[in-house]
Amino acid sequence: MIRGLSVILYFKIMSKKIVILASGDGSNAEAIMRHFDSSTKIEVSSIISNNRQAGVFDRAKRFRVPCLWMDKNSFESDVVLDFFLTEQPDLIVLAGFLWKIPASLVQTFPNKIINIHPALLPKFGGKGMYGAHVHRAVKESGDTNTGITIHYVNEYYDEGGFIFQAQVEVVPADTADTIAQKVHQLEHKHFPVIIEQLLTQ
Repeated sequence: MIRGLSVILYFKIMSKKIVILASGDGSNAEAIMRHFDSSTKIEVSSIISNNRQAGVFDRAKRFRVPCLWMDKNSFESDVVLDFFLTEQPDLIVLAGFLWKIPASLVQTFPNKIINIHPALLPKFGGKGMYGAHVHRAVKESGDTNTGITIHYVNEYYDEGGFIFQAQVEVVPADTADTIAQKVHQLEHKHFPVIIEQLLTQ
């Protein structure tokens, strides 16, 4: 140490990274990007889609988030695993992503992959139960409430451990479309907050 001089060390705090997987319009992805847009501790580092025409790409451009399209062969091969091993995200978020996550990815990132389902699991879950299919099933069931389930992803559709659920009333006048609107409001309200809690707890 040099006499008369004080040495101050500055350590850069690295942001925690989220990678979002989305197949469609990307409204949930946008809610997440907006929530963390001004954060210095958490960032959406990239978005992956299996759909070249996905609306999520346009939304990502507005937030300057890099995007990647991946075909089925790449996604089910070591290409996707290599990408995540390089990226090293703190959380992988499925926001309307329709493909099953490869077992190799689940095993490599245990409890680091989460999904949001537009119903109160274990009801209305499983293969083929997504989006409008879920809301029509809720309407046809006569259930008086529905909601969202945020859960960890495992090797099976919609069977990972629950993280959070929120519900909303379904009234006789509701249609599948109005149910979807109610559920979207819950998704946009709660998903970014739960993600932040998982990354800061």
